[in-house]
Amino acid sequence: MAVQKEIKDAILRLIQQKPRTVQEIAETIGKNWRTADRYVELIAQETGLIAIRIFREGSRGALKVVYWNSLERAKGSAYQERLLQRIMQGNRKEDFSPLDIYQFVDPDNRKAFIETTEFSQQQQIRFDYLLSQAQQQILFFSGNLSWVELGPNIHRVLENLARKKIRIKVLTRVDITSQKNTEEMLSLNQRVGWDAVEIRHCEQPLRAIIVDDGFVSIKEVMSPLYCRELKEKKFMFYLIQDTEWIQWLQKVFWNLWGQSIDAKERIAALDSVNVVKNTAPPKTL
Repeated sequence: MAVQKEIKDAILRLIQQKPRTVQEIAETIGKNWRTADRYVELIAQETGLIAIRIFREGSRGALKVVYWNSLERAKGSAYQERLLQRIMQGNRKEDFSPLDIYQFVDPDNRKAFIETTEFSQQQQIRFDYLLSQAQQQILFFSGNLSWVELGPNIHRVLENLARKKIRIKVLTRVDITSQKNTEEMLSLNQRVGWDAVEIRHCEQPLRAIIVDDGFVSIKEVMSPLYCRELKEKKFMFYLIQDTEWIQWLQKVFWNLWGQSIDAKERIAALDSVNVVKNTAPPKTL
């Protein structure tokens, strides 16, 4: 079910003013409660601009409230603001260290490990295992989708997730180095019969996955190319389960998402470049 643009805009304008119950939204758009609830769920999943909280869940008096979730209105602490600016201004993974986030997470809600290989069956944070925990949605901050080739069983895990109706949204650099992996990920939609995977072109420094509202896994690569003290490449994995920081990183994702370009448009532009390259130049008069 798709939400008409007029209804979507009306709901967003309403919630941007102040938090609303689903019943208020239903009355405003002239729909029943169930339809309004479904619209809210879809808009939250597709844009990240709104979020939902249920009070007294499980009781007869349960109340579902929808609130504005964008960084534009919920900027967080001054420190988080500085982090946001560094992320927005960075392009390469070397431009930002996840340790700057990790250090402020409650010790009970964080773990970190150092590995000498990016993917292995023995490492303490298994990429494919983390993905398989998703119940609703996965948000990816990626560089060029190279992990699709390296991770064990990644294609199978992603397809299984898509068949369970779990949404997969990816921010990554879409260029000649990543075109093949991007096209392969998007082709998954044809196999499962719905638009499970959405990809947008974005150059940003984070390498992370956010699984539902449950946890964030962030990778940092320490290379001898940029750190002469190291003799070999090191991979640091940070696992964060702190609600405040998960919500903040979700907002960072949606902030970048709203400013990014659909991968299909980028691929069409890349294809046109290849056509020009393979076409003989016109003869001069």
